[in-house]
This record gives sequence, C-alpha cells and structure tokens, in this order.
Amino acid sequence: MDINVAFKSISDKVEGALAVQGFKKEKVSPNEGEMVSLFTSENAAYSVVYFTDKMHIVMRQCAMTDDGPDNDWKTLATWMLNPETDSMKEADSIANDFVENCTSTMAAKRLKTTKKKKKKDSDEGSADPLFLSKRFVTFFPELKDEIKQEEDCYYPFRGVTFTRASIVPKLQDFVRTANKKEMEKLGALLSTQYTNGDVDTRSIITIVILNDMPEDKYEAINETLSDELKTAWKNALKFKGKKVKPEKPKKKKKTMVERLQDKQR
Repeated sequence: MDINVAFKSISDKVEGALAVQGFKKEKVSPNEGEMVSLFTSENAAYSVVYFTDKMHIVMRQCAMTDDGPDNDWKTLATWMLNPETDSMKEADSIANDFVENCTSTMAAKRLKTTKKKKKKDSDEGSADPLFLSKRFVTFFPELKDEIKQEEDCYYPFRGVTFTRASIVPKLQDFVRTANKKEMEKLGALLSTQYTNGDVDTRSIITIVILNDMPEDKYEAINETLSDELKTAWKNALKFKGKKVKPEKPKKKKKTMVERLQDKQR
C-alpha cells in the first residue's frame, strides 16, 4: 500500500465531512517524519497526523486563537497503519472512524463548548483544570495514565470530579510527610497555577484542594503560598463543610471497540 495514497484518501474523507460544518483545509509545513492535514473554523481546528516512524495515525482537535490553532491538541482517535502489511481496506476503516469522530452527536457537543481563545485582557488567566491536573504529574507520575483515561472517557474534562478523586488523596498523603523544600515546591505550583488559572481552576485550587488538606498542615502550607492565594484561601475556608453545587454529570464516551461494535449491529 502506498502510504501517500492512503493518507490522502483518509484526509479527503475527513475534509468532506468537515467542509459542511464550515471548516477549510489549511496549507501546513509538517515536521520531519510526519504527514499532516489541518482543518480550521472560527473556533476550532482538527488535524490528521501520520507518524512515519511509529506507523500510527491520529485525529486531534484544539481551539483556535487570533493567531491560529492554540496547539493544545486533544487526541480523539489513534490507529496503527503499516503500509507494508495493511491495505486500503484498513485506510477506509480509519477514515470512517475519523469521520464519525467529527460528525457524531458527541462531536457536535464538543464543538459547541470549544470557544475561540482571545488574548488575555483581564486579571483572569486562561489555564484550565486539565492544565492544572497535568502539572501534578511531576509530583505523582501515575497521574499521567489517570488523566489520559479521564480524557478518553469524558468530555469536557471533569476538573472538580477528577481533582477530588485522583489528586486530593495523593496530596493529603504528600503534605503529611513532606519536608520544607517539598512543601515550598507544592506552594509554588499552586500559587503559579492560581495566578494563571481561569475561574474554574482557581476555585479547584482553593475550595477543592486547599480546603481538603489536613488541618494540622494548614499553617505549613499557607507559609508557602503567594499573598494573592493566601487571601483567596482565607475567603474559601468560609465554604468548608458547606454544600457546593456539584459538577454536572458528563456523558461517558464510547471506546473505539464499542463504536465498531455498534457499526456491525
């Protein structure tokens, strides 16, 4: 199988599906070892990328900015595609899966929540709860797989739910045994992310993370925080123990196997 022909076939089918949604194909200069097709609209971008060394092809999506894609790509589907052993039949199956990923009801909902990112013009940052969660991987490497599983199963990312279930318990154990240097490292992370974070991220840091730390560690943690975050946490402590409106349940995404099974029924 000629990989150039296969990639063009997949790209053309994705382009046709996206064109009716107002997307247009852009000219791109791919990195060495990659084949890339990029499609953009006012608010969102899709890309199809084939990595020649790994022999796999992915479909990704991100938001747009005034300068183009924000490059915070979220992988929607990944397939192996070996030109030596696969045929156009496999390429067609991949194309069909990619088309479904950009035309399904879930895709429509995803696009509806994807907004064009504008330049920051206020005191509020743009880092979201997913970005915050990824920063904790330096403390807890096992979070990398947990974050990926969350992204694969739910959209949008359930920031509050994920933080409460996967990050808070780890941090509670961490602060109980952390030395001064480790505590300062945590305080610096929280302070930076609070400054750069959007309103959801700031609320997660104060109400979900800090309010759930062991009370006998409050003073030690507070000493490591920025003045801005110290003030915010002091105000957030007023909500400790009170019921806060829960995060709306988000529909779980079907796995690739489940989607293929649905097609066969």
